[in-house]
Amino acid sequence: MNTADAKRVLETALICSQQPLQSRDMSVLFDDTLGLETIEAMLQEIQQDWALRGVELVKVATGWRFQSRPEMRPFLDRLHPEKPPRYTRATLETLAIIAYRQPVTRGDIENIRGVTVNSLLIKQLEERGWIEVIGHRDTVGRPALFATTRHFLDDLGLASLDQLPEMESAEQQAGVMDALELQLSAGNESAAVQDTAVTNPAAEGGEGELFSSTGTQA
Repeated sequence: MNTADAKRVLETALICSQQPLQSRDMSVLFDDTLGLETIEAMLQEIQQDWALRGVELVKVATGWRFQSRPEMRPFLDRLHPEKPPRYTRATLETLAIIAYRQPVTRGDIENIRGVTVNSLLIKQLEERGWIEVIGHRDTVGRPALFATTRHFLDDLGLASLDQLPEMESAEQQAGVMDALELQLSAGNESAAVQDTAVTNPAAEGGEGELFSSTGTQA
């Protein structure tokens, strides 16, 4: 099989798949006759082939997938005019703290935000598949340690936590907060979070930076 035919096979498998595909999963398409490096190289070529189209090939935490580009969202929304679920600022702030400071306990989150964290909020994030308990801190009460999931990264269109934007200033924090709301409300058609500077409303129960150098770390 030549390279052009192999790329057609990869494209077809990715377009027809309901979930992202890992390179090792796609190797079975060729009876394992193509190495992972060869498959990765062809996937990168396919990325370039689709560079000027409304759909792009991206690598997320759980593998490769085709998804619509962000600029296509206003048009696609006309097919589904119902409003996506919206998340409160408290939910987004809690999720961001877990993403940037993980693993963290509920007490860590409360220390950073300065307010009590609603148990239903944590449950909502767990049921959505964005956070999970990965252990317990060896201290009084053995509180649960929370971390984000690979599904969370998939919904943001990211391959790893290293791709999260920096959040050193209040403006950067606000930008990520708004991007989280946009991306996660739209589901897994979203692209990577953009670091956009906007005005940051006061956090629930108080003001201040969520990720200052004095914040609690796990």
